[in-house]
Amino acid sequence: MKIEYYHDYAAMSTAGASMVIKALGNKPDMLLCAATGHSPFGLYQELVHRSKPEKNQYGLMRVIKLDEWIGLGHNGEGTCEHYLRSNLINPLAITENRYLAFDTENPDPPEECARMKLQLQQNEPIDLCILGLGKNGHLGFNEPTSYLQPHCHVAQLSHTSQQHGMVARIADTPQYGMTLGMADILASRKIVLLITGEGKEKAKQRLLSGKISTECPASFLWLHGNVDCLIVDK
Repeated sequence: MKIEYYHDYAAMSTAGASMVIKALGNKPDMLLCAATGHSPFGLYQELVHRSKPEKNQYGLMRVIKLDEWIGLGHNGEGTCEHYLRSNLINPLAITENRYLAFDTENPDPPEECARMKLQLQQNEPIDLCILGLGKNGHLGFNEPTSYLQPHCHVAQLSHTSQQHGMVARIADTPQYGMTLGMADILASRKIVLLITGEGKEKAKQRLLSGKISTECPASFLWLHGNVDCLIVDK
């Protein structure tokens, strides 16, 4: 794992965006796995700012959504769908046939996860996976537990995830989510992990210790040979 420190959020976001643009230059039809939340927000803004519509820069790029809450409806405020469409999919003109996403309108979440597993198999591998570090060390909705699910699955959300800023103000907080599994993430050709925000010091220390444990899912990134870990040093 290559660990890089930045003096502020903007510098980290710019560096992350440069990695995405470089990867896109090497493979214009790359498959990008997109996380949501505060950590990658600046990176996505930078991609939009540096986009070149006249060159159809993102005309072939594909995007797969990392995870989604269950029970918030389709594209409503607080959903990962709304976040990605607002900050990445629509601004970069990613067409529907190049966007792979969990469908929150499917009344059968396990069936939806099976569908997404097949979609990923038909489009794999993920070329570049953007991740944020959860306050309890989670990646996506791969929560600390005694056993990590390898592929797309329904996850019971931890109290920490239920307090996430995207849903903290919602009266009926989601109890479950859908997410890519750890094997799906680790099969990515390159991973960029962004670490910023308050309340993550303990999870960051556990990750940087190098000790691999299911109680800190992010620690499994040490098993991958091409990870850039970008940290705002404050």
